[in-house]
Amino acid sequence: MTISSASDVAADLTVGSADVSAAVSLSTFDALSRGAPAPYWLHRGVCAAWGLDPDRVDMPLITVSENATFRLDLDSRPVGVVRVSQPGYVGGPEAIASELAWLGALHEIDELNLISPVPTIRGPFTAVVKDTQGNGWVCVSTRFIQGEVLEDLPDPAEHYQVIGRWSALLHDHARRWDKPHGFTRFTWAYTDMVGPGSRWGRWEDAVGEGSEADAALLRSAQERALELLGDLPRTRETWGVIHADLRPSNVMTDGERLTIIDFDDCGFGYFLYDYAAALSFVEHEPYAPAMARAWVAGYQEVAPLSSTDLRHASALSMLRRLTMLGWTTNHRADALPDGLHAAQLPGTLTVARRFLESPTWLLD
Repeated sequence: MTISSASDVAADLTVGSADVSAAVSLSTFDALSRGAPAPYWLHRGVCAAWGLDPDRVDMPLITVSENATFRLDLDSRPVGVVRVSQPGYVGGPEAIASELAWLGALHEIDELNLISPVPTIRGPFTAVVKDTQGNGWVCVSTRFIQGEVLEDLPDPAEHYQVIGRWSALLHDHARRWDKPHGFTRFTWAYTDMVGPGSRWGRWEDAVGEGSEADAALLRSAQERALELLGDLPRTRETWGVIHADLRPSNVMTDGERLTIIDFDDCGFGYFLYDYAAALSFVEHEPYAPAMARAWVAGYQEVAPLSSTDLRHASALSMLRRLTMLGWTTNHRADALPDGLHAAQLPGTLTVARRFLESPTWLLD
């Protein structure tokens, strides 16, 4: 996979695209349950862009989260996955092109197993498909990966030493990588995680009225986390392009082989945020400490982590937990395994109590 620059791909993306109304959102897919067929306009548009016979193609829904994702079946055999980007979520065509540019560069790391985008019949890795209202949706197709996501395992901890090691390799690459001209991605600064400008919604809205004691506990945990991060500098060694979502739903396993399958939340952030993201939604689960310790052990096979690093990583994990609680206020419950969406508020309260007792409790 070779991309000369983000701006080159962005130019390809804009050909034939339509203006997207600010009212257009993933609510377009609200009526679809998991396994339901893609809308007619999307099915036909994807088939045209990738040169497929629509009579031989089925596109059942996998999930709706930051984007809508469909499996692409050819003659009843899964061959690919199509991601339909939420309009405006990542910042436009240049940002999607930048994601693909980074993914292409990461294929240079022999040890990593990564998804592979499939080019359209025109050559680019993306296509703009118009809905019945003329709105353009940017689509990316990747090759189908056999296996199951770690999220479907009863305990994914056994795989986390590899995930920690791979995270260190990603960070080492990011520090050395010369980004292509036009590269642009959003940030994962503290204000993107929590507060009025949080990207995925305010955690306060998940607590609701009449729960002041719960809100006070979570505010205390947030304040403590930000206090512990007060001495974390933003330098080339600590901040750069990160995956930002290397959690169980974005890693597949086929026996012993792991594959990273999703990069749509990549952006600029603290490298240690990848530790926090790896534990998303499950910090309250009994296996979470084993996941955390395995991640650190794997990371340290490539790069050292000081006690200060572990303190920073733990504080970022608390903020990430609050971020994902905010996420539940505007995302579908079926984007998570059964019961996990409902477990976020009580689980976050448990995590906050443990964090206030000992910030590094997951690693102790």
